[in-house]
Amino acid sequence: MPIPRSWRAPLLAALLAVFAAPALRAQATMVPDTGLTVVHLVMGQGKMVWEKFGHDAIWIHDPAASTDRVYNYGVFDFASPGFMSRFIAGNLLYELGVSDIQNTLFQYQYFNRAVWGQELNLTAAQKRELQRLLEVNALPENKDYLYDYYRDNCSTRIRDVVDRVTGGRLRAATEKVPTNTTYRWHSERLIAGDPVSYTGITGGLGPAADHRISRWEEMFLPFKVQERFREATVLDEAGREVPLVKREWTLIEAQGRPAPLSEPPTWTPWFLVAGLLIGGALVAMGRAAPRSGLARMGFGAVSGLWLLFAGVGGFVLVYLWAFTNHRIAYGNENMLQLSPLALPLIVLVPCVAYGARWAARPAWVLAAAVAALSVFGFIAQVLPWLDQRNAQVIALALPINLALAWTVRRLTRGAPAAR
Repeated sequence: MPIPRSWRAPLLAALLAVFAAPALRAQATMVPDTGLTVVHLVMGQGKMVWEKFGHDAIWIHDPAASTDRVYNYGVFDFASPGFMSRFIAGNLLYELGVSDIQNTLFQYQYFNRAVWGQELNLTAAQKRELQRLLEVNALPENKDYLYDYYRDNCSTRIRDVVDRVTGGRLRAATEKVPTNTTYRWHSERLIAGDPVSYTGITGGLGPAADHRISRWEEMFLPFKVQERFREATVLDEAGREVPLVKREWTLIEAQGRPAPLSEPPTWTPWFLVAGLLIGGALVAMGRAAPRSGLARMGFGAVSGLWLLFAGVGGFVLVYLWAFTNHRIAYGNENMLQLSPLALPLIVLVPCVAYGARWAARPAWVLAAAVAALSVFGFIAQVLPWLDQRNAQVIALALPINLALAWTVRRLTRGAPAAR
């Protein structure tokens, strides 16, 4: 039956209302694309200790506002009031700083640090939301945050904000994916070019640094954020799955700077060699001390330097655990190798070498206690609840502590007094 001509126009309008209304509503809720560009900036290693771990930031190019703002969660100021006391206490404040792309690139070019860019394939709504969140974070009342080296830093903040605007897809894809790495593993490989800092870090990290971390946790490093972004996918405006990274390129190439190690160096044998050499020197000079002024002087100097290092190191480890929020250093088994009990020996051991009989008993008791703790720390490695990876510190400290205890005992057992 044909439709009367007079009904056709009203019927067509009704059909359009039924089928076109959802599309029109969707169009009304879509955020217009104003050309906003979001780039994840990744910075390579620098010379300073804190630069060895790299850095990253978010660059937002907003053509409508004619701005190129770089949001950087890694800003701190040595000259700020109370900086050192907060650092010691583990309450260090970092802040979200905002700069422009020209100044940012000039700074990294000046310090010869590489910079790479990853343009993020976000929807217009996600870009605007990311920009809004960063602007709110950059407000004076919000910009400061309590910094944690591994769990809340410049990289984890970027990880978290990108994860938030993408509906948690980054976390869902990485949180339960284990790695064969730890916080210590990454720290040692990245800091290996600086032996002094390497020794401090490997000695200062406690057992919490040795648990296997997930891909989510591994993003405390900018380079791992870069890798996970490269692998991640998100949904576009049409609900299709697309790569999170739209394109990548190099903004600055560093000249003559070696790439980070792919794994930590094997330095335990070298720590053992150092421990055996120092321990052997103490034994040799201690044996000759009653007859030689030069040997007494050498024994006093070498033992004093080691005892200062071990005593101060042990005191620092105890202090970090008992009085600070440096949780990554809690329960450090290196306290058995580097003991505060060594501090009185700085005076007592040279006195024994020079024949001061009043110092003999306390020196022997303390030296024996230091050696016993060191031996216990080595033997206790078989216990399942002591799983800290501290072979390097044991390799260094155990031979020296044993040699020192043996030499002190020999000097206090009737050896001729120095004349």
